[in-house]
Amino acid sequence: MSSKTIFDKIWDAHEVSTLEDRSSVLYIDRHYIHEVTSPQAFDGLRQREVSVFRPERTFGTADHNVPTLNQHLPISEPASAAQISTLSKNCEDFGISLFELGHEWNGIVHVIGPELGLTLPGMTVVCGDSHTSTHGAFGAVAFGIGTSEVEMVLASQCVLQRKPKNMKIEINGQLPKNVTAKDVALYVISKLGTGGGTGHFVEFCGSAIRSMSMEGRMTLCNMSIEMGARGGLIQPDETTFEYVRDLKFAPKEEDYNNSLEKWKMLTTDPDAEFHDEYFFKAEDIPVMITWGTNPGLAIPVTANVPEVKDENGAVDVEVQAAQEYMGLTSGQAMAGQKIDYAFLGSCTNGRIEDLREFARIVEGKQKSPDVIAWIVPGSQQVLKQAQAEGIDQILEKAGFGLREPGCSACLAMNEDKVPEGKYCISTSNRNFEGRQGPGSRTFLASPVSTAYAAITGKITIPDSLIPTPDSRLPTPDPDSLIPNPDPSHVI
Repeated sequence: MSSKTIFDKIWDAHEVSTLEDRSSVLYIDRHYIHEVTSPQAFDGLRQREVSVFRPERTFGTADHNVPTLNQHLPISEPASAAQISTLSKNCEDFGISLFELGHEWNGIVHVIGPELGLTLPGMTVVCGDSHTSTHGAFGAVAFGIGTSEVEMVLASQCVLQRKPKNMKIEINGQLPKNVTAKDVALYVISKLGTGGGTGHFVEFCGSAIRSMSMEGRMTLCNMSIEMGARGGLIQPDETTFEYVRDLKFAPKEEDYNNSLEKWKMLTTDPDAEFHDEYFFKAEDIPVMITWGTNPGLAIPVTANVPEVKDENGAVDVEVQAAQEYMGLTSGQAMAGQKIDYAFLGSCTNGRIEDLREFARIVEGKQKSPDVIAWIVPGSQQVLKQAQAEGIDQILEKAGFGLREPGCSACLAMNEDKVPEGKYCISTSNRNFEGRQGPGSRTFLASPVSTAYAAITGKITIPDSLIPTPDSRLPTPDPDSLIPNPDPSHVI
């Protein structure tokens, strides 16, 4: 038997059949849905008088359009209210578990799946959302699908796909101070470009990856599609297994031990071949920030905006257009650039670790009066954990406030929109023109960099603002932490 990558092993184990054009009929273990890309899929089932084949493998949540304030009140925006009520009706009609607005497990789909133990090593995972790649952090083959494919999975629990090529990105060494998984993602994308991973599934490996927390790994896999890859994944290890242990829907006791033996086999064979390989030194990766209008236009926070003309005097049209939209000039230092908004949240950086890092930086300081800050937990569980740890109090004393869970300003499908011409430093994953609101200007950065900027009112080199020496979060009382609800409570 030939040597295989972990991607090959999972894909081949789920391949039901191969068609003449070499497309694969792939069985799907876990299907997530939300209010934006699922309505047409359910309409298609009704028109064809088809039921959901395996409803117990699909889970829904409301996240994209939800308000992040006063979620107990009726949604004021008519289109959003209609989409969310349609999701509720569709899940009820077809027998699908839904964590609707107000449910204790509600939140961003790519946050709740992992924290509930619905995403597990070795799975195939799909959702009508491009950042489904997040779940690859668990050693799963996870990727986004279109609405027609959502209908296909609902009807058959399978999807038709062409098998991507394998890519390896290996990062060894120790990351410098204040350099996070988000910086790693932006650095890699800046080196390979937004099309560097096209047609591939990426395996991230190396000592720097192994030292990352599960939250960090999810951030990295989340951003893998921003370089054009179909998805990213990381070999599961003890960090993965300990994270999954005792989660709501994870296997329990003997079933967990049996599953663990299988999960430990999810490795890439030593002599497995990749179509492309890239190697980076962790020590070379700086604190990063984007200056342009795609995630690949990222530079060290200590650097200057690139020149429009190259060494031969030719104008780089992409650089020129990005500078014009962002209102920046060649040679301008990124450090010191004024910001108007700061956004901490999204499926990229809306987890408890991200809130802890933000709180660590702002504790004992004050938010800049010139900055409007949106601190948006990725789920109800993250919100409750933050409250249990006293993070909400630290934020409040520093002039910040915790909002309620949702996708929020990541894509501005609710009221959280950055006004035209205003600058936002954001922990989300995309900085396209108008992504955070018509005419908005976005700098992508880590929670650490976002915290510094929210305090100073400008893009700040982290080491230039040193946290108070004894600034630290209180150790939470174990009895105050969130209990594990009974899975039978699923709506």
